[in-house]
Amino acid sequence: MMPDLGKYADTVLSAYAASLLLLVALVAFSIWRGRKVRAEMEKVEQRVSRHG
Repeated sequence: MMPDLGKYADTVLSAYAASLLLLVALVAFSIWRGRKVRAEMEKVEQRVSRHG
């Protein structure tokens, strides 16, 4: 199913691998940051509701 890439196979496959790795890293970072921000927002909301 994979096309014949000839002499460029190593370059193309390494570019695909690097792109996939960066995408996974960006998704993981986004999820991690989102959880951190959500936790901080919950702390602020609890402070506000106590003083409300």
